[in-house]
Amino acid sequence: MKTIAIWGAASGLGAAMAEYFHNHGYKVIGIARNPGKNARLAELGILTISCDATVQHEVQAAVDSLPTDSWVVSTMGSFRADVPVDYIGHRYLIDALESRGISRFLLVTSLGCGESWQYLSDGAKAAFGAAAREKSLAEAWLKSSKLDFTILRPGGLKDGTVTGQAQLSQDTEVHGLINRIDVADLTRQLLERNDSIGQTYQCVDPSLTY
Repeated sequence: MKTIAIWGAASGLGAAMAEYFHNHGYKVIGIARNPGKNARLAELGILTISCDATVQHEVQAAVDSLPTDSWVVSTMGSFRADVPVDYIGHRYLIDALESRGISRFLLVTSLGCGESWQYLSDGAKAAFGAAAREKSLAEAWLKSSKLDFTILRPGGLKDGTVTGQAQLSQDTEVHGLINRIDVADLTRQLLERNDSIGQTYQCVDPSLTY
């Protein structure tokens, strides 16, 4: 049974990821500042680790407890300026994975990160531009690491069932929405593909509307 460690498993996309991978037969380890916020983790019998990703020694301890052949996914993020998890938390995580010898890592950021910043509207930059810039720093740190990484930038996230219409793309302007469960499904597909290593993808679902 493959082990997958999901950072940010207490809420939002991370919570959806944890349940999705559990239902698909993976051994899931849910990692979050307060895993108890997501009651489903306990209901499903998912192993959890409490970790404040802005505290380096906590991140290292959490990573040291993982099997070295684990897949690691991070959905961590915050819109609060006083919680610098988007960059610092990911920098600590990436460094810890390197030191532990865990190589396969998928980082979920968002549309508007990296070179896709140019496609954000002024309104979007005002609303969540600071977070996108922090996530872009995390992407840059990851790209210069030794990890077998994949970066996934979803559009606006919604709850809902798998539509089967979600699309991956690269190096083009895209806008739109996507269900969290479809992001989880695409994440599984990318982790299983060796040709996704070192690549950055965007994902939206053209069947969804605002």
